[in-house]
Amino acid sequence: MGVFDSLRRKRKPGVLRGATKQDTSHLDAWAGSRTGVEAFVEPKTNVTDTTIVLVAHDGEWTRRRIADPEAAFAFAKKRAMPIYEVAKVGYPQRMRDYMARQKRQSP
Repeated sequence: MGVFDSLRRKRKPGVLRGATKQDTSHLDAWAGSRTGVEAFVEPKTNVTDTTIVLVAHDGEWTRRRIADPEAAFAFAKKRAMPIYEVAKVGYPQRMRDYMARQKRQSP
């Protein structure tokens, strides 16, 4: 196998990358370093698998893939974190406010 063979490999059409241990590790580390974190589950689409968005008290957020909605609920329950379905409740206003602040601060 050559050095660049992995770059040449093409994904099969319609096959999405699933959640990895790195995704879960990132979510754990991120949630552990912030306060007031809530989870929001985003449903699977034609473009992405199920994802979970973690939103801190100040609106800072991160998104990663997760195996399925049940895994998202288990992730939040294990960490005593509130969890919501984006399709039912939408995103919190503080997340939109944070993104607007970031946009104003960038050159």
